[in-house]
Amino acid sequence: MIMHSLTPQLRNSHYCFLPKFRNFSFSFPISHKFNFINPNFPQNSKTYPTFIVRNSSGSITAKPSSELRKKRGNDSDFCSDSDQKLGDLRELFSKPNINIDAYIIPSQDAHQSEFIAECYMRRAYISGFTGSAGTAVVTKDKAALWTDGRYFLQAEQQLSSSWILMRAGNMGVPTTSEWLNSVLAPGCRIGIDPFLFSSDAAEELKEAISKQKHELVYLYDCNLVDEVWKASRPKAPNKPIRLHDLKYAGLDVSSKLSSLRSELAGAGASAIVISMLDEVAWLLNLRGKDIPHSPVMYAYLIVEIDGAKLFTDNSKITSEVMEYLKNAGIDLCPYESILSEIESLAERGAGLWLDTSSINAAIVNTYRSACDKYFSGRGYQNEIERSNGESSGPYAVYRSSPISLAKAVKNDAELEGMRNSHLRDAAALAQFWSWLEEEILKDVVLTEVQVADKLLEFRSMQDGFLDTSFDTISGSGANGAIIHYKPEPGTCSILHADKLFLLDSGAQYHDGTTDVTRTVHFGEPSSRQRECFTRVLQGHIALDQAVFPENTPGFVLDAFARSALWKIGLDYRHGTGHGVGAALNVHEGPQSISFRFGNMTPLLKGMVVSNEPGYYEDHSFGIRIENLLFVKELDTPNNYGGHAYLGFEKLTFVPIQVKILGPCYWD
Repeated sequence: MIMHSLTPQLRNSHYCFLPKFRNFSFSFPISHKFNFINPNFPQNSKTYPTFIVRNSSGSITAKPSSELRKKRGNDSDFCSDSDQKLGDLRELFSKPNINIDAYIIPSQDAHQSEFIAECYMRRAYISGFTGSAGTAVVTKDKAALWTDGRYFLQAEQQLSSSWILMRAGNMGVPTTSEWLNSVLAPGCRIGIDPFLFSSDAAEELKEAISKQKHELVYLYDCNLVDEVWKASRPKAPNKPIRLHDLKYAGLDVSSKLSSLRSELAGAGASAIVISMLDEVAWLLNLRGKDIPHSPVMYAYLIVEIDGAKLFTDNSKITSEVMEYLKNAGIDLCPYESILSEIESLAERGAGLWLDTSSINAAIVNTYRSACDKYFSGRGYQNEIERSNGESSGPYAVYRSSPISLAKAVKNDAELEGMRNSHLRDAAALAQFWSWLEEEILKDVVLTEVQVADKLLEFRSMQDGFLDTSFDTISGSGANGAIIHYKPEPGTCSILHADKLFLLDSGAQYHDGTTDVTRTVHFGEPSSRQRECFTRVLQGHIALDQAVFPENTPGFVLDAFARSALWKIGLDYRHGTGHGVGAALNVHEGPQSISFRFGNMTPLLKGMVVSNEPGYYEDHSFGIRIENLLFVKELDTPNNYGGHAYLGFEKLTFVPIQVKILGPCYWD
């Protein structure tokens, strides 16, 4: 029965699930012959236990999202005075040391992070749009913002009339470079902060705008949005860095550095720059609190054959971490000194491994300029002279980061931590859903924010809880159709028993990271809602049960999750699955399950991915069902071509509501 998919520890524990939790099934049905309600759980008990699982140490005090938002400040800082901000920004264009005709403001920080510290939320500040993905472009007389299908409705609500919303991916919508080429006269200067663009992105942009003879201007010394933000800009984070226990990491820092140095030697490089924050944290077995939802710290890391340097704010380093770094042979350097160290590497003739898809343009261009200086000082005028006349000297090795894939393939300790954290998370969610059903059936008035805060309360009681892994998406009715909806106090909706309710949430624990979505209805769903929910669930099950040969890239499996929807002409605008870190970022690469077929990364044994098909009717309702899975090798009767065959095992054990299922379920 379905209960058998739970681990023995939870099956044999003292937990009993709440009696009113009758509309849900544990895990999800694999056969229509299975019961949706587990008979082993008491249906008439009047005792309501607290769901707390303890297997690690430490106490956590968590604050509700509404209180955190108050502490952050009034969100109207992002939404009001749009015209004034744009005017102040445009005034800077004509300064002698700037002299530009347009300025591009991406969402990222200097490390290409998805979630960023407040002080780096420049695009959100200047535009008022707070979604995690988007690019703003401001010319002397126009302002436009690009975002993807997850955020179309949110952007419509948040952008003022001063902004043009560009629905990226829709037919006829130009790219940022195409738009700039069309609205600017030939030969204009387009400014960017080179720290906020990967080297590849900057080069692609430079080539695209050159069609109209535009010049891409790197403004190293100042970020123009920061100049407008001035004193009201939040301070940079300086929370202390902590050690990530070896029992969760599974591999010590010396072993990880040794493996990396072997990779360097094999590639003919003598040093590597690591700028992705989760890669730095994973490699050094360190964790931080600089970014909401992600246990990382702002830092760069340079690893050489005979040493390593960590570039971060010294105030974050405790005596314990300082001793740890010293024992690992890692020197501590100021965060702001990264470019000077890059120049020093070139002066010393280093062969530098650069992943230009993630390393920012400021670092890559600094190294290239330093290499030019090195060789020009020796009288070489071009690349041919250099290669013929100089047997040694600095050079770049352009390759993907070797850490990305190593981090994505979880070791046994990381997988065990993910399993344990998901069980505790499931206990919290089971208690939460039972509480919510009780309240709704008693006609208690609850807002989307109150519900999200109550879930945080239940999670914070679980051992090892640190934070949410992203802003909880708590969407009732039409708000559920906003794929990355974020409820705000004062403007959010009230939950109604006669509307679908979508809840996408996750948590960070000392030993793992969770991400789970459920869609429920506490009244009587419409036939349309039943059909859509059923087909989403069919796709979810199809992907969960997929079997595929090794070296299969994730995009091959994407159609499994969409097929039931496609049969009636429906679809969804987001990918089906993303990688998830082990006590790290809730979104990680390089793997994914998506209709975007450019990602050829195979799904490998030990990778963790989400399974989250959905369906959304704008201004009406949204449906999404999400579990986390890890890839495992299967024992198949045959191994055609000598290949191993892979499949998935669930990490998530949160009930799925079955009352929404429609008659088409077994079509």
